[in-house]
Amino acid sequence: MGAGIFSSVGTAIAGSADRPGAGPALVVSLLILTLGSALAALCYAEFAAMIPAAGSAYTYAYATLGELVAWIIGWDLILEYAIGNVAVAISWAGYFDTLLRGFGIEIPAWLVTDYRTAHQAAAQVAAAADRSALSFAVRQGAAAVATAPALFGLPLIFNLPAVGIVSIITLVLVRGIKESAWVNNISVVIKVAVVLVFLAVGVTYVKPENWTPFAPNGFRGITVGAAIIFFAYIGFDAVSTAAEETRNPQKDMPFGIIASLIICTVLYIAIALVLTGIMPWDQLGVPDPLAVALTFIHADWFAGLVAFGAVMSMTSVLLVFQLGQPRIFFSMARDGLLPTWAAKVHPRFRTPHVTTIITGVLVAVPALFFNINEMVELTNIGTLFAFLLVALGILVLRVREPDRARPFRTPLVPLVPLAAIGICGFLMFQLPLKTWILFIVWLAIGLVIYFGYSHRHSRLRLAAASPAR
Repeated sequence: MGAGIFSSVGTAIAGSADRPGAGPALVVSLLILTLGSALAALCYAEFAAMIPAAGSAYTYAYATLGELVAWIIGWDLILEYAIGNVAVAISWAGYFDTLLRGFGIEIPAWLVTDYRTAHQAAAQVAAAADRSALSFAVRQGAAAVATAPALFGLPLIFNLPAVGIVSIITLVLVRGIKESAWVNNISVVIKVAVVLVFLAVGVTYVKPENWTPFAPNGFRGITVGAAIIFFAYIGFDAVSTAAEETRNPQKDMPFGIIASLIICTVLYIAIALVLTGIMPWDQLGVPDPLAVALTFIHADWFAGLVAFGAVMSMTSVLLVFQLGQPRIFFSMARDGLLPTWAAKVHPRFRTPHVTTIITGVLVAVPALFFNINEMVELTNIGTLFAFLLVALGILVLRVREPDRARPFRTPLVPLVPLAAIGICGFLMFQLPLKTWILFIVWLAIGLVIYFGYSHRHSRLRLAAASPAR
């Protein structure tokens, strides 16, 4: 169950200043995403079963589709891991702030708000005829602008808790940590418990009239909501990475993927219905929507409990993703696609400390200043593009290497990969133009690095050239 359900569900329901939200019809968005994620995950499963080593889509692509495609996916995965962690850190800070307020500790608004959100909130407050109807998040954002100290005439507004948790996790990972199944299981128990507490308390306050209109922004709102809430689905490809460790991948992989998707989708739909049933859908555009909704119905004690559970579970998400990104850098450096210093390990802690610190900086700096919606959308377009390339890779390999051993085979090829490509491509085009511009610029930078450095230092290229020397 992704951290996105604790964070991006509010924005997917409420929308933003320039994008319509799905409203209560987010349940339809979730059904669309379940189908698309299941199709993409089945494609991932074939790759995972073909490669006799654990790894990400970069590893699969490098071994099957070639170096350039692997580089594009590896560079793209930075958006999923590093930039995705920025969004999680911002949401973590929102729940942490709610938790502290439950104990009577208030962080100054200008220390727990990003610059853009604060100024948007200030504009909303200035234009509002009835300020009492504004959400707490809007009032807090406006307070940040009003109370922030100034430097050279500019208000100092930044998200201190977000950068704080990233810094702590980076230090922990430099020293080293052993991930194990029981740590993951504890995290899952906490997440499910938080969701069940929220549902048990919130369902008694549901007012069905809040579900009318069901789709306030029509099909456009549903598709935009799907493109945003996709952040809650980006971890489903992780199920496929266990393909080589399953007893019967032909049966166990589809069952594991589809069963987890169904369970999470049921919980996600229940969350969306309760959220939109207990408070106006257009007031949910906050980083910590579950806690805010419980505060709205004056269930403050439960809001604190949910905030505590969300802080604990999202800390584990930050830890795992921050653990994964340096190892992608490490793999790329070992293949010669990044400088050799990126593959160095600490002489004492035996961790890839250089890339761990770089990842920490890449996450901490944007988390300090950026808006959660921008980070979610950038993460989503990068992950959707990776899903699309993996599905395309299944089609290419079935033609190029039809007789290759496949412990697990994606069913109904080419229909399943083509449908995955279609849904992922459609959702990508629901994201705003500025996200596309940032994504294209990111890929362009990656290609410049590849052709300027990586291609010339590639182990594959050097190995191919060595006999001629």
